[in-house]
Amino acid sequence: MGMDFSTLRTLISRYCVGEENWVDSRTIYIGHKEPPPGTEAFIQQRFPDNRIVSSKYTFWNFIPKNMFEQFRRVANFYFLIIFLVQLIIDTPTSPVTSGLPLFFVITVTAIKQGYEDWLRHKADNAVNQCPVHVVQHGKVTRKQSRKLRVGDVVLVKEDETFPCDLVLLASSRDDGTCFVTTASLDGESSHKTYYAVQDTKAYNTEKEVDTIHATIECEQPQPDLYKFVGRINIYMNNEPVARPLGSENLLLRGATLKNTEYIYAVAIYTGMETKMALNYQSKSQKRSAVEKSMNAYLVVYLCILISKAVINTALKYVWQSDPNRDEPFYNQRTEAERQRHILIRAFTDFLAFMVLFNYIIPVSMYVTVEMQKFLGSYFIMWDDEMFDEELGERAVVNTSDLNEELGQVEYVFTDKTGTLTENNMEFIECCVDGHIYVPHAICNGQVMPDAAGMDMIDSSPGPEAREHEELFFRALCLCHTVQVKEEETVDGIKHGIHQGKSTSFYISSSPDEVALVEGMKRLGFTYLRLNDGQMEILNRENEVEKFDLLDVLTFDSVRRRMSVIVRASTGEVYLFCKGADSSIFPRVISGKVDQVRARVEQNAVEGLRTLCVAYRRLSPDQYQEVCQLLSRARLALQDRDKRLAEAYDLIEKDLILLGATAVEDRLQEKAADTIESLHKAGIKVWVLTGDKMETAAATCYASKLFHRNTQILELTTKRTEEQSLHDVLFDLSRTVLRQHGGMTRDTFSGLSGDCTDYGLIIDGATLTAVMRPGQEGSNSGNYKEKFLEICRNCSAVLCCRMAPLQKAQIVKLIKASEEHPITLAIGDGANDVSMILEAHVGIGVMGKEGRQAVRNSDYAIPKFKHLKKMLLVHGHYYYIRISELVQYFFYKNVCFIFPQFLYQFFCGFSQQPLYDTAYLTLYNISFTSLPILLYSLMEQHINMDILKKDPCLYRDIAKNSLLRWPSFIYWTVLGVYDAIVMFFGAYFLFDNTTFTSNGQLMTTNTQMMFGNWTFGTLVFTVLVFTVTFKLALDTHYWTWINHFVIWGSLIFFVVFSLLWGGIIWPFLNYQRMYYVFMQMLSSGPAWFSIILLITASLLPDVLKKVIWRALWPTTTERIQNADKLYKGQLSEFTPLASLHAPPKANSQRRGSENQRNPRRSESFTKKVMFTRWQRAPDYCTFAPLLRFADGSRHSRQGYNYSGAGPETSV
Repeated sequence: MGMDFSTLRTLISRYCVGEENWVDSRTIYIGHKEPPPGTEAFIQQRFPDNRIVSSKYTFWNFIPKNMFEQFRRVANFYFLIIFLVQLIIDTPTSPVTSGLPLFFVITVTAIKQGYEDWLRHKADNAVNQCPVHVVQHGKVTRKQSRKLRVGDVVLVKEDETFPCDLVLLASSRDDGTCFVTTASLDGESSHKTYYAVQDTKAYNTEKEVDTIHATIECEQPQPDLYKFVGRINIYMNNEPVARPLGSENLLLRGATLKNTEYIYAVAIYTGMETKMALNYQSKSQKRSAVEKSMNAYLVVYLCILISKAVINTALKYVWQSDPNRDEPFYNQRTEAERQRHILIRAFTDFLAFMVLFNYIIPVSMYVTVEMQKFLGSYFIMWDDEMFDEELGERAVVNTSDLNEELGQVEYVFTDKTGTLTENNMEFIECCVDGHIYVPHAICNGQVMPDAAGMDMIDSSPGPEAREHEELFFRALCLCHTVQVKEEETVDGIKHGIHQGKSTSFYISSSPDEVALVEGMKRLGFTYLRLNDGQMEILNRENEVEKFDLLDVLTFDSVRRRMSVIVRASTGEVYLFCKGADSSIFPRVISGKVDQVRARVEQNAVEGLRTLCVAYRRLSPDQYQEVCQLLSRARLALQDRDKRLAEAYDLIEKDLILLGATAVEDRLQEKAADTIESLHKAGIKVWVLTGDKMETAAATCYASKLFHRNTQILELTTKRTEEQSLHDVLFDLSRTVLRQHGGMTRDTFSGLSGDCTDYGLIIDGATLTAVMRPGQEGSNSGNYKEKFLEICRNCSAVLCCRMAPLQKAQIVKLIKASEEHPITLAIGDGANDVSMILEAHVGIGVMGKEGRQAVRNSDYAIPKFKHLKKMLLVHGHYYYIRISELVQYFFYKNVCFIFPQFLYQFFCGFSQQPLYDTAYLTLYNISFTSLPILLYSLMEQHINMDILKKDPCLYRDIAKNSLLRWPSFIYWTVLGVYDAIVMFFGAYFLFDNTTFTSNGQLMTTNTQMMFGNWTFGTLVFTVLVFTVTFKLALDTHYWTWINHFVIWGSLIFFVVFSLLWGGIIWPFLNYQRMYYVFMQMLSSGPAWFSIILLITASLLPDVLKKVIWRALWPTTTERIQNADKLYKGQLSEFTPLASLHAPPKANSQRRGSENQRNPRRSESFTKKVMFTRWQRAPDYCTFAPLLRFADGSRHSRQGYNYSGAGPETSV
């Protein structure tokens, strides 16, 4: 049996030449037909159905799975334990005080997560239930996508999406090809050509396809989109004919059929085994940095709680060592209690103290945080500035758990196609022998009214120049892989294409090829079609010229050029070559190289994509030699790619330069501004794309990711072929570290002009080598560290030719680096889903590439430009709000429970509560919860417009700065101080007591009844007012809602206390609070004491803030002061750069240089910022504001502002 399998593998390897690592195979029976008898055993394998599942829960596992996830949270588990303790033993407080808030938290969270998952189920069902056409018994039937099985023959029509991974059997096109866009898979919206199996391409009807008798043997599913190995055995007269299958035969799920009427294909991978699904990361619960800080603080408070309980338990037994104190006459023990072991009694007391002090850990904080996140997320959805009228879409929040993480982002990983760009190329100009042609605008430097019928040549160029110009236009009409899509057949080609423009359009595997062909059309030369091996073009005289297409030397990223060999009607054979300037200029032997090079460099500076065009005439002998070279290379079974590259190298030489072109890849609106703002905010931007290196690099320049003075470092296949990877990495490392003197780029401001900006370009193949685990005895173990070291010192990184899973690997690599930065991934296609799921925050763009990214993201936005407001405004606000919420909750609970701890020293450690049960239960639920919830939803410490204009403010909150340990310790110490002031302040008021005539014990100085409930109520009253006033002092943004809630909650406390103690409630078995509150308020000195204690509690915090603001103000505080000075109008007329440290001269110069070269598609407008005074405009002269910048005085003439500095958005 072993021999049989080895023979089978040998056969498969033989038919699938070039595949080195064969994965275990599967056999598929096309149309579920058994092979002829005697050929092989018919073993029907079991394959999964075609369902796609992106949801996390099912109806059956929701409750147990969700409960498990929720009780993994430290706080929830802790409160469950406390609740169980209260149920089991006799504790000072009711189990309801812990159980009710816990039940509320768990329920609210479960409903929220359940609703979010229900939306995912709904989206999955929409995909799984869409109809698919399947060929069965010679007829086409419809079935739901989820019911599709491996082996089904599927009919797909034009513009439909492939429902699973298919092998192409036949096509409506005679040559058996079909055109496909894989935009949702690899981000490229260009058309790719796929080929049907040679022996089945002639089957064009359902009945014919149903007669196909064949089996497919192929590898088991694997995630590489560009790799597929298999073979098809076609049975003709019971004899199998084997044909190899490769990636050119495989149509992937998620891709779309274009420019082909219909195709027949067989399903080979379905459901979660499709390559698209295998490239999805598994969904994992994302936790924000704030939540991790909360858990850390919780552990600290848990330790404080346990130490309090241990201290009190120990002191209780020390106190009770005196028999008189152990069993006083009014509290005799039962016999059972006397016989209980001392350790059991001590443990029970320890648990009772834990329950008494457990309010120090705020369960209601988790409720408030959940509500704040859920309600706060609506501010993103309601934001009109993030509404896109063109799409009619608003921003969407899929996961509200990560709102505050938007304010902590350090790395942004963005897709290019469809995210940064609109994928909409526009032909800008061409340069022929130094003469510049701009369609419909300029010819040889002269402005023209219209280019449709104009003579393109100035009278000065001679006949040779005119011939060169026409040759250039013909070269661009012929040197491409463009197809013509005709929507209807009209009388003649000329009428159909040239005059009736709406009846046809161009499609290609490269969008800039389309732009070039359309540009030539606007300059008078129209490409008509490829018909029977002849390329037809329409010249300016409306004559059709025909060229025989002899060969195409396809583009590849190493050569960076492509060529065509054509024969003109005169019989002359031409080789036309176009490619990157770096690959064309070295091969040129004549032509006006200097003029063309100068123009190319100028266009590159402006962020345009440039290509050079050259040609060579081939004699019959030379052409024969070329044919032999290509034929030998193409028939080679071993090293075919290498031999083809050598052949191309020999053919593409001795060229004559014709000229160059400039094409603009339309960036999305404000994409460059957004990237620039992110850089200023201290965020590093990486572009991860499946696109070619040249295309991606041009986009990076256009979007200001790379500037013209950025020194580009290449870590690409081309370079690693010349040098070993080890040497390249160490060279690059030396380069960046020599410049930065061993410091990482994080040490510098992103705008510093003192050090060179480095930009790194890496491709997918090299990344695979870098990520590969080190072999023993090699030095590859530290490749990752070296790579990270280089990346840290680069201002921007471009990763091109990335597979979807590689994008996720890059994100994971940065996440796991020693700084553990917060990452954000943004993309619009299914190829971006992996990195969106891997990053801390995933954002989907509602682009043209389907909705997979949006469905799997945490947030979705209509356009890339909305990322700026989402991070710099919403993220900033969310983080400020929740950090105050967390700190404030711990503070007010320390204030609440520390007096309880002190009280035990005065009540014989008897676990007597200081506060009434109603106060214990309602303190966190009613009296103090609404003000902080409203604060955490409404607070705007700085005006929204200022946050947008000054991205540098984002740096103030970076690296979780507001929730660091010093800040946490300050709030805790403040809470302990306030608690001591409240407790001992009230204690000293009760210091002198006397008996009244009717036998009541009264305090001498306040004339209040002396009792533990009066004492506790006084402390509690001071407590509620102090913590509420503390929040009021921290509030910068006041609305009527804030006023209503803050003062309303204090009024509610007073009214509740009056009712609670003023009425005898029939359902209570005790009336210990009866008349206590009224009696306390009837004492004048008590009022004075309350005011005095509140003032004493708040004074240190107020003093600290005043002193710190005066002596060491942060940038945020400077801007707050300035905004108050200008009564909230700061954002309208102030240069915000003046509130920072003044920029260095050279960096200011750089900023102005960057603004000198507007893109051609942008209007040439110059914006100037000025102040709106009553007198004549005084251009940004602000003497008072500059005092906030460095505390120094300036002369009366002020600061004359001349042009935007690098930190000022204008």
